[in-house]
Amino acid sequence: MRWLRPLAITALCASIAACTTSPTGRSQLLLLSDEELNNMGSQAFSQYQQELPAAGQASQRYVQCIADAVVAELPQAQQQLDWQIRVFEEETPNAFALPGGYMGVHTGMLDIATSQDQLASVVAHEIGHVLAKHANERASTQSATQLGLSVISSTAGIQSEQLMGVLGMGAQYGIMLPFSRRHESEADTIGLQLMAQAGFDPRASVTLWQNMQKATSGGQPPAWMSTHPSQGQRIDGLEADMNNALATYEQARNNGRTPNCPRP
Repeated sequence: MRWLRPLAITALCASIAACTTSPTGRSQLLLLSDEELNNMGSQAFSQYQQELPAAGQASQRYVQCIADAVVAELPQAQQQLDWQIRVFEEETPNAFALPGGYMGVHTGMLDIATSQDQLASVVAHEIGHVLAKHANERASTQSATQLGLSVISSTAGIQSEQLMGVLGMGAQYGIMLPFSRRHESEADTIGLQLMAQAGFDPRASVTLWQNMQKATSGGQPPAWMSTHPSQGQRIDGLEADMNNALATYEQARNNGRTPNCPRP
């Protein structure tokens, strides 16, 4: 039964050293090394760059400015990654961040995120996936439940669509294979604090999802049919954490964190 899977993973976590906790304190099963995940991220990013054209330099500078401000608030180990930020010419409003410090944003997202603060909420959310090692958890859970305890030890021989699926992204021009609802909600929580620490207004995250609601009105399936939380659920979750985020934001502004990234 479906409910047996989380019980099995919990029991496995309790018995092996691969069990750890996420930034929010949630138990995780992580069987892959950072080196393995980073290699997978590099391979997927290279594949993506082959499939989509790069956007203009003005859009690149804009997104880079926002990403730099958020990355500056990461733990030291993640700051030291060679973060590579690319803007892709694609109308689908998507973005992603991969293990190893690779990030992509579609120009379609710039149409939805109409301010630097709104786009910062997207960037911080995607980095939240990396901080919480959701790709590792996804791959490890699949490995433990479908292949016993056989761990993916090399990316050799893995098809690009399989690789991108494990990493939570799609091979076809930005059609994202979603993380679980739990992962998405956790990335929202982490991202909200990250953007606030960087001096971006966390209230813009709610505006972003309101914009997304308008853009996808009539086209979104019910929440129970999707692995993503509904847009309304995401807004509710963000608002529940907003007081703490606003306090962080005010402190960041008082400490001189006032990012100014000109929109092209």
